[in-house]
Order: sequence, then structure tokens, then C-alpha cells
Amino acid sequence: MLLHLSTWTEVEAYLQQSQGIIIPIGSTEQHGPTGLIGTDAICAEAISRGVGDATAAMVAPTINVGMALHHTAFPGTISFRPSTLILVIRDHITCLAKFGFTKFYFINGHGGNIATMKAAFSETYAHLEDLKINNCQQVQCQVANWFMCGSVYKLAKELYGDQEGSHATPSEVALTQYVYPEAIKKAPLSSEVASGHKIYGAADFRSRYPDGRMGSNPDLATPEHGKRFYDLAVEELSKGYLEFVS
Repeated sequence: MLLHLSTWTEVEAYLQQSQGIIIPIGSTEQHGPTGLIGTDAICAEAISRGVGDATAAMVAPTINVGMALHHTAFPGTISFRPSTLILVIRDHITCLAKFGFTKFYFINGHGGNIATMKAAFSETYAHLEDLKINNCQQVQCQVANWFMCGSVYKLAKELYGDQEGSHATPSEVALTQYVYPEAIKKAPLSSEVASGHKIYGAADFRSRYPDGRMGSNPDLATPEHGKRFYDLAVEELSKGYLEFVS
């Protein structure tokens, strides 16, 4: 059940049965020469809708922009500062909590969001108490990173080994190829790809990772692989959501 395709009366009726909601969150950032800039948001949204269908859960609109400041030396990247993203997440939860939602299950597609999201949850709990919202003591938030699902990680290692890397990975590119087969990109990729460097500022990141990849070989991705990753993530996160709201 998609929040943006529902009426307010349908949301009101849903809240009589469940106070849980899934919020997809990703990023708008470079993903190497062949990865879509919207990869992280595309993956989070597709999996969230699958989990919503499997669990009869409400799914909120996707938060498409995340914390990706280290990618901003590459054209097309859009990023919030951590302080901005904290407020975006806080305001999403606050609005929904006022109506009675208490269980917020964020399906995340971008590793760079994790620290900021956890800080946002702490900020939100305090904010809701300050506002004296009736159900503030019942509000709970959880991050579910689809790419860290045990079944997903295992399959990625089986298919790609060390060439999975940690950014612009074949697993996430494969998932976008499954979701948007008409948008598959091809480009020459160097066999030499940087890995292992710490992440600092945007200029430093681009100098160390000149084509945007981090130890990955997205040429290995296929839409068929993407379907397998999608099915595994939906199955695992559906169980996680139901445990969270029970």
C-alpha cells in the first residue's frame, strides 16, 4: 500500500490495523561509469515496495537524497549535509507520528546514510518528547540495509568474489538492471580499480577513486542476478519488518 497513492481516509483506516510504515531511503550520487546516479534510491524503493506487498505494510515516498558529500566532485551527485538529513528524517517521522504511526522501518540503500540516520533517530525521540505527542513513548525506528542482508551478501560473494567491491558494486547495479532494463549502461572499464582508501572530502575521494568505483567490477552484473538479489532482500526484510512491528 503506497502512501502517495492512498487517500487520507485509507490511511486512517490502515492505522486501525497497523501502526507500522516502511520508508525507503537512498541517495542521488555517482555510481561509476555504468551505474545509475539514482541506484541507491532505486534499490531501496523497489525492495520496499516488495516488502510492502509481502507484509501488507504502508510504504512512504522514497527519500531520494541522502548524505553523499564525498561524491560531490562527480557531476550529477546531490547531497544533504548530515545536519540537513537529520531534519528531513525527523520531520518525516514527526508528521507521521502525529497521526498514530509508531513503527518506522527504514529500508536503506546507501551506506553513507547509516551514521546520520542513527543520529536522526536520537534527535527525533527527543523532539517528539519535547512536543509532548501522545504516542511519543511508543515511537521506534529501525534501519534495514538491504545490501547487508545475510542472504544478499552470501550471493554477492558467490557471484562476484572480491570484485563485488564496496561502491558501484555489481550487486546493486544488477538490481537496477532488473528494475530498469531499459536503462542499462555500458562503458569501457579499466581492469585496475582503486580500493582500500579511507573516505575524506569530495576532492580527495575523486583523486583516489578517479572513475567512482571502489574495488568493484559492475561489468559482471546482469538483470537475472538482480532478480535474485531482489527476491532474497524482500524475503529477508519482510521477516525483519514483521518481527519489528509485532
